[in-house]
Amino acid sequence: MKAVRELMNAAVGDGVFPGGVLLVARDSRIVFWEAFGLARLSPKRVMKKDTVFDLASLTKPLASAVSLIVLFGRGKVALDQTLGETISDFSETDKRDVTIRQLASHTSGLPDYRPYYKALRHLAPGEATAQLRILLTAEPLVDPPGAVAVYSDVGFMILQWVIETVSQTTLDRFVQAAVYDHLGLDRLFFNGAALGVAKRHCSYAATEACPWRKKILEGEVHDDNAYVLGGVAGHAGLFGSAEAVFRLLDHLGMVHAGRITSNVFARKAVQTFFRRQSEVGTWALGFDTPSRPDSSSGRYFSDHSVGHLGFTGTSFWMDLDAGVIVILLTNRVHPSRAVDKIKAFRPVLHDAVMERVATGHGFRETR
Repeated sequence: MKAVRELMNAAVGDGVFPGGVLLVARDSRIVFWEAFGLARLSPKRVMKKDTVFDLASLTKPLASAVSLIVLFGRGKVALDQTLGETISDFSETDKRDVTIRQLASHTSGLPDYRPYYKALRHLAPGEATAQLRILLTAEPLVDPPGAVAVYSDVGFMILQWVIETVSQTTLDRFVQAAVYDHLGLDRLFFNGAALGVAKRHCSYAATEACPWRKKILEGEVHDDNAYVLGGVAGHAGLFGSAEAVFRLLDHLGMVHAGRITSNVFARKAVQTFFRRQSEVGTWALGFDTPSRPDSSSGRYFSDHSVGHLGFTGTSFWMDLDAGVIVILLTNRVHPSRAVDKIKAFRPVLHDAVMERVATGHGFRETR
């Protein structure tokens, strides 16, 4: 525990991030949960264990993928159904044969990113969403579906459209009602126009000084494309605390292992989504798996692990064999994204944690 704490303090001192919260659990028990550094540099505000973070791309597994797990478990979607079958707008496009499986495993052939916000920033959120869907329909494939793995925000924007078409409601409302409310996760939410008002009393970790919004972002989504959509998107927009992320992951892990019967997720569905999908990439469905030899999870997480990273400095890894969950939430883009020391820091931290969790040395259950 001392070595892990020293690593976190050193990272703050070395400017890896202004502050962060690290939560480690084994077999559903939290064994380490501490806050470090600052949530905001000026005016100075100390990081706390319950600080709420912009989770950035953790939205993909923790909102979009879990929504698909629910819909798949209910028999509302099939993984190999195509976009052309699901959304009529795609039926005459080059994307008509792209499957939900390919979208969720980043093998759709779509590009990684497009700065759609530049064309949408002056529109109201509802108008921006309508216009975005026109742009997504027209966005050409850059690779044949299934040929290569390219991590794609664009693909998860389309998955949001799939989820909303099938569920007949918005992504934020669906995942809130179908998942977060059932599990009592009041610190996991989209801070968008529809649901965010009641959440403004949270203490947020600040992110970047946005050059075009002309302010330090705090409690407002960092991702530009998600922002112009009103804060709700399939690829970004989710906010949460370390404890809330843990509670969702732990529930998924227990369902996966058959330790509980859930009224939210079907075990077969969770097992399917946690399974690596293709030889051309490391992706499961909405979740990543360790890439060898240079995984952000370090050396000790087994191949039977799932995780994800977020641009703002957030991450989680869950070893399904060892029953270990490591959640690192930081504000590494505050006040600028220029420093990217966190890439080298993550595997070092994960190795230090796993070396101690494996032996039990230095850890005891904590709340």
